[in-house]
Amino acid sequence: MDIETLHHISLRVSDLARSMRFYAEVIGLEQIERPPFSFPGAWFRLGNRELHLIGDAAANPNRPRAVDAGDTHFAIRVASFTAAIEGLRRLGYREDVAPDDPHCMLLRPNSIVGYPQAYILDPDGHLIEINAARLDD
Repeated sequence: MDIETLHHISLRVSDLARSMRFYAEVIGLEQIERPPFSFPGAWFRLGNRELHLIGDAAANPNRPRAVDAGDTHFAIRVASFTAAIEGLRRLGYREDVAPDDPHCMLLRPNSIVGYPQAYILDPDGHLIEINAARLDD
């Protein structure tokens, strides 16, 4: 197998409209055209890749809803870590709340991996890592 790149990520979501608002308004993704499948969903541009949401009212009924950097997640790279964190703070995300709070943000500006990281949850409890090449001022 000669793999060129990761093409897209698909997530099952319990409330498609709510998740569409989250990925457009919180994460800032642009919605793109989606084929007329027989099931509900939405597609978003994720840099030069795609995020596909699949609407399913029964999605993730028992998914833990706590920010845990060791959980399954996908990561997005941003140009400015500081700008991304400031934007999340303006939307109510905070580091000083319980991990199961919907607006919990786990910050690791000086992470052992060598680049700054932040973690938040989407409305269905999918963990999202936000990182940048370096910690900016």
